[in-house]
Amino acid sequence: MKKVVKTETQWREQLSPEAFAVCRQQATERPFTGAYYSNAQPGRYHCICCDAELFDSTTQFDAGCGWPSYYAPVDEQAIINKADYSHGMQRTEVVCARCDAHLGHVFPDGPPPTGLRYCINSVALRLQPREE
Repeated sequence: MKKVVKTETQWREQLSPEAFAVCRQQATERPFTGAYYSNAQPGRYHCICCDAELFDSTTQFDAGCGWPSYYAPVDEQAIINKADYSHGMQRTEVVCARCDAHLGHVFPDGPPPTGLRYCINSVALRLQPREE
């Protein structure tokens, strides 16, 4: 996979101010406000920055946390997990493997089969709908 590298100016030109803050500056959208929080439309979720396929709607579930949640990525190689000690907490940050966009965090309290909850900012995603 070829890395996508852009300058801060290029990212700012490409992304909305909220998407830039979340994806490039590790901000978080407000809970229960994202476009995909309660989305039921089938499809694949792509990175808003580089269009990499990240999550499939078949793995989405309602975790009640205020952000779209998935129990697995489309491919383990699509994301990178990083230790995050910001805000006085110990968490695992999830970033896009292709462009290093901050997506959200992963927690060990999800449903089977993985037991994981990928808690992802809607603004970091773009849904590619499909017919089912």
